[in-house]
Amino acid sequence: YICTKIMYDNNNFTTIGPQILPAVQQTFMQRYFHTSTIVNKVQSGRYKITINKNKPLTYEMANPPHYIAHRKSWNSWNTSNIKDGNRPSETALEDMFIRQFMWGTWPNLFASEIIIKRQHNIIRIAGIITRTLIPYKIYFLTGYTEELLSYWLQCPVKVELVTIDNKKEMIFKYV
Repeated sequence: YICTKIMYDNNNFTTIGPQILPAVQQTFMQRYFHTSTIVNKVQSGRYKITINKNKPLTYEMANPPHYIAHRKSWNSWNTSNIKDGNRPSETALEDMFIRQFMWGTWPNLFASEIIIKRQHNIIRIAGIITRTLIPYKIYFLTGYTEELLSYWLQCPVKVELVTIDNKKEMIFKYV
């Protein structure tokens, strides 16, 4: 890596100049600024249009971020991120754990994003899955998920699923 080395010596910042540094340097007293060319990207939160228009988008993906709460919703519903909310970091960590657990327990079955709603002390997990499993296996996985997450998170967990035939039913448009 080529970068500018900034050293902190007795309350003074000194620039040593461009140097070739090792890939991993374990010093805490040095800071480095990495510079690159500026990319003229004027859009954020939108999917890039492909030449053949063969990239599928769902309804939620097709709407830009400024339509949240108008045409689409948040993937996590909780009140811990507001000012003086309870446990904001724990809630975010639990949401990440729930999503990873659901993706691992229900492999390649989710056709949509996993929606997590927290209402008082109940956690509701919603999503759309494909109908590739036998119904009794879906019932088993639902009970398994509810029981384990209720035990680990120490609150009631409800799994609310909707089934579809295949993932192509979720495609809203191609870009």
